Amino acid sequence: MEVTIQLDSADKQLELFGPADSNLRLLRQSLGVQITARQANLIITGKEKNVNRTAEIIDRMQKHLIKRRSLTTADVTTFIAQGDSAMTSEAITVYSNKKIIEPVTSGQLKYVETMLANDLTFCIGPAGTGKTYLAVAIAVSMLKKKQIRRMVLARPAVEAGEKLGFLPGDVQAKVNPYLRPLFDALEDMMDFAQMKKFIELDIIEIIPLAFMRGRTLNEAIIICDEAQNTSPLQMLMVLTRLGNGSKMIITGDITQIDLDTSQRSGMVEAIETLRRIKGIAVVELTRRDIVRHRLVQNIVRAYKKKTKAKS
Repeated sequence: MEVTIQLDSADKQLELFGPADSNLRLLRQSLGVQITARQANLIITGKEKNVNRTAEIIDRMQKHLIKRRSLTTADVTTFIAQGDSAMTSEAITVYSNKKIIEPVTSGQLKYVETMLANDLTFCIGPAGTGKTYLAVAIAVSMLKKKQIRRMVLARPAVEAGEKLGFLPGDVQAKVNPYLRPLFDALEDMMDFAQMKKFIELDIIEIIPLAFMRGRTLNEAIIICDEAQNTSPLQMLMVLTRLGNGSKMIITGDITQIDLDTSQRSGMVEAIETLRRIKGIAVVELTRRDIVRHRLVQNIVRAYKKKTKAKS
């Protein structure tokens, strides 16, 4: 069987093919196909199943390159190792036409499917696994499709080794650094003017966790980020804000808890207490789901190894 693929961006061929065509060579060796580059086309020949799978992987490689602006050997290896279910995942629709957002790993795919299928989702995992980013993408997508009327993004303002009171400025200036990752994710999915308009109209709220007290949020999607740093009472307060027609996503890294050692994480307690209730789901991402710089995986692995050695 022979299939010809027209490349999306001829100017990105070097990044797509890899140094000395290493990415194409990896595909050939792993899938038993022949790949020939002719101008802006790739010609794949071999057994039908292998050719189709190679074509799907190349499509994902191109999307990843557009989205991340880089493509590593580790990325290509991940695509090859993934099952067919990850290959058929659809992109998440956001306001930006220049951004393609889709799960990159099988863990992320499960996370997206779980968020869509449940009203309350807990997601735990190390830095760089897309916990916050994919949650915000789902929220923006639901807002665009008019499945919800508003988004509420909240974070606890807990010091990570620094004292909040010593920071300069008023309360807003003090808490803004804690909310910055949520702004960054949003700015990736809509232009600044649109985001500013939605915030002014209270369609999007980005707030410290304490500002949610006493509210009931109907027809909304609520994201509580860095939830490992909530107390049990704070977590109960957040969970009971869930109103009719709403969805809630709680994200955090339970290996990075910045609470006092005597205080238990509200997220950990909530997962233990609620995970068997229908409509509530827990997703655990691992270092295999890290999609930041390739060194982040190595950093997480090294620290985990050091922690195990001490215990």
